[in-house]
Amino acid sequence: MNDTTAKPRPLDGITVVSLEHAIAAPFCTRQLADLGARVIKVERPGSGDFARGYDERVDGLASHFVWTNRSKESLTLDVKQQDAVQVLDQLLAKADVLVQNLAPGAAARMGLSFEALHERFPRLIVCDISGYGEGGPYEQKKAYDLLIQSEGGFLSVTGGPGEEEMAKAGCSIADIAAGMYAYTGVLSALMLRDKTGKGSRVDVSMLESLVEWMGYPLYYAYKGATPPPRAGAAHATIYPYGPFPTGDGGTVMLGLQNEREWLLFCEKVLLQPELARDERFSANFKRSENRAALRAIIVEAFSRLSAEEVIARLDAAPIANAHVNDMAGVWEHPQLKARQRWSEVDSPSGRLPALLPPGRNTAFTPRMDPIPALGQHTDALLAELGYAAGDIQRLHEQGAV
Repeated sequence: MNDTTAKPRPLDGITVVSLEHAIAAPFCTRQLADLGARVIKVERPGSGDFARGYDERVDGLASHFVWTNRSKESLTLDVKQQDAVQVLDQLLAKADVLVQNLAPGAAARMGLSFEALHERFPRLIVCDISGYGEGGPYEQKKAYDLLIQSEGGFLSVTGGPGEEEMAKAGCSIADIAAGMYAYTGVLSALMLRDKTGKGSRVDVSMLESLVEWMGYPLYYAYKGATPPPRAGAAHATIYPYGPFPTGDGGTVMLGLQNEREWLLFCEKVLLQPELARDERFSANFKRSENRAALRAIIVEAFSRLSAEEVIARLDAAPIANAHVNDMAGVWEHPQLKARQRWSEVDSPSGRLPALLPPGRNTAFTPRMDPIPALGQHTDALLAELGYAAGDIQRLHEQGAV
């Protein structure tokens, strides 16, 4: 890969101020920082973003925080104090974007609504992230990732087939969805500002973000039709598509998409070409209806093979397949290593591995700067705004920063 470290990044020169916590807003702003934006993270003095305290799994740092907060500057402000509000005001006067995911209505009570800010800073883009969005009967409801997975119907189609076997996603999928739409919303607002010269508001709802991702099961259940059943790690409506045990105690994930692949699977993987003519399995909907019988046949055939032998047959067929990796397997994934997707960033606990952002661009390298300690950049930012050393000391003493 060509060395592009000296080349400009897309968001060089853009300043983002973020009143953020947890995942949705920090994930949005970290991605803006990846593209070169300067992100000033405003945190509570003493405690900071509460995600800092979720766990201590990364050399004493929280796993969520390490993931979503590299390349940022941490500024502590008690925004309930007038002197701190004046600092925030000075930052916003020079900023391009404000991102916030405070409790519903909190930003507006602080005078940080888009309407109030637009009069004073007409070029400022304001991105508000909340559980349910502005307006409507759910506007003031508290919203956490699992609750949105529930409200958005995700739990109803995820997990095992039994009544009590619904399961949440193993990662913060609703937060991630909202963070992604906030990220793209800010990018589009910056593009719009280039055309109009004016800032705009981006209103992102976690519920709407996740429901957008639920498009397939929603349309599958159109006009009251039966929704896709919960099928564990298997596909609800395509079969065979899911995990199968092998003779060495391993598990292989495989997926068939069409009748041509079904023939190849019977001939080259199961070594049972006659199975392709079995009327029970002659179309996908029949295989799905008779999945218990077909699963028994596949499991019996795989019981004489190791996981790697099954994968070798699937690759030769070729039939799509995958290892069922745990986290240790992902850390050591040969494809990520071969494509040199791991970098390192500094942190308060020393150097840490960090995955480069997806979507490699040949024209620039992403920003991969340190994960900040709480309040690490407070004094430098205040000095940049023109505060003298004595004034900075006074702000510390009164707890404003």
